[in-house]
Amino acid sequence: MALFAIADLHLAKDPSVEKPMDVFGSGWERHDERLREDWLSRVAPCDTVIIAGDISWGLKLSEAEADLSWIAELPGRKLLIRGNHDLWWASLAKMRALLKEKGIEDIDFIQNDSRRLESEKDGKSIALCGTRGWVCPGGSEFTEHDRKIYERELLRLEMSLKSAEGADEIVCALHYPPMNERFEDSGFTELIERYSVSKLVYGHLHGRSVWPRGFRGMRNGVEYELVSLDYMDCRLKRLI
Repeated sequence: MALFAIADLHLAKDPSVEKPMDVFGSGWERHDERLREDWLSRVAPCDTVIIAGDISWGLKLSEAEADLSWIAELPGRKLLIRGNHDLWWASLAKMRALLKEKGIEDIDFIQNDSRRLESEKDGKSIALCGTRGWVCPGGSEFTEHDRKIYERELLRLEMSLKSAEGADEIVCALHYPPMNERFEDSGFTELIERYSVSKLVYGHLHGRSVWPRGFRGMRNGVEYELVSLDYMDCRLKRLI
């Protein structure tokens, strides 16, 4: 069993959705094909992949169907969290009904809850938690209009972490970075440390000039990883 992560697939497989990504630079040329090639070469059916938001450019669930089907064709169990561009994201009941209708069994959504993995080697359980996140106070983009969403995302994250009680290890995914560009503590980092998260992955940041705005490395016992698709050069990040 292996655990991988990636964010920002920005798929647009539905013919009605026109959103070419190569206009954002050479790092996005054939980005979906390159990711697929890496995925097929490294992921086994027993593995799990966390997709940390910005999955589809579809504006409604019907426009994201083709993208979800594309993901479903790839090996492994796929766990999705919402990104800021995932406007197609509907209620869990509607999304799961669609997957059932299409016969897709290896995709699920993390929202206010968590999922468990059991290590075949030592029998330890790993809980996978997450939420979208939001811009953090003290950052250049944060305004008082953001505070309500920020605080709501903190509640969502804590519900997810609480549901992981009893797990031997917790891995967490956000779409947004968990701290501002000055790497100041936030409500997200406080929760992550309080619940003894071992690893946290996030996306959202794109381009060489922007990647440094996200903290990477060890901090207070937590390993932080940026896994946006262009930063990862269209390759999955292996976590475990």
